[in-house]
Amino acid sequence: MSATAALKVAVLQSNYIPWKGYFDLIASVDLFIFYDDVQYTHSDWRNRNRIKTAQGLQWLSVPVGASRQRLIHEVQIEDAHWQRKHWTSLQQAYGRAPHFERYRPFLEWVYCEQRWTHLSQLNQTLVRHIAQTELGLSTRFADSRDYPAEGRRLDRLLHLLVKAGATHYLSGPAARSYIEPERFEQAGIGLSWMDYSAYPEYPQLHGPFEHAVTVLDLLFHVGPEAALHLQRRSA
Repeated sequence: MSATAALKVAVLQSNYIPWKGYFDLIASVDLFIFYDDVQYTHSDWRNRNRIKTAQGLQWLSVPVGASRQRLIHEVQIEDAHWQRKHWTSLQQAYGRAPHFERYRPFLEWVYCEQRWTHLSQLNQTLVRHIAQTELGLSTRFADSRDYPAEGRRLDRLLHLLVKAGATHYLSGPAARSYIEPERFEQAGIGLSWMDYSAYPEYPQLHGPFEHAVTVLDLLFHVGPEAALHLQRRSA
């Protein structure tokens, strides 16, 4: 009987136009699973992100209402007015960036030609396109609903990983508060932690450099070289 092929997996909620570290995590695994059948959290990155403007950092937020009794994939977008506003904000902030025009057709399709009704659909469409088409990543994508899992928190995550055939799990550092490494060892799944430090800077409009902004900032400024900026500098 042949040995099971290695499969490195990351599991994370979908975010709205997330920062470059999110795509670094994707690039670091074989399979990335959107964890969108869990509780939606407010004041988080699910429906918003930041851009740099001449007036400083600005939030772009998708209006989704205040209900707390929803799973992420159930979250509906209230109206379409935000789409034109976000596109206008991106044009005003980055219209002079070296590679803005390269991404205009796709972003016009997103913000001007589509009508998004669910947050998860919007987020996953953006993430998949940016990862595969703009960054050239070969990572496969799946949705947690493809692997119905049982239990809560860590039990649910482990059940999901087993169903997906994971041999190794790459976790974000925020999960240290509830991850129990011995449980992964018992399940025969390797465990490692993502490091989001030491990314290189790049020429950036609007004042002092800022890492914690949407990946669109990186794309607009460096274009085809963007994937190289996911590689962290060695200490």
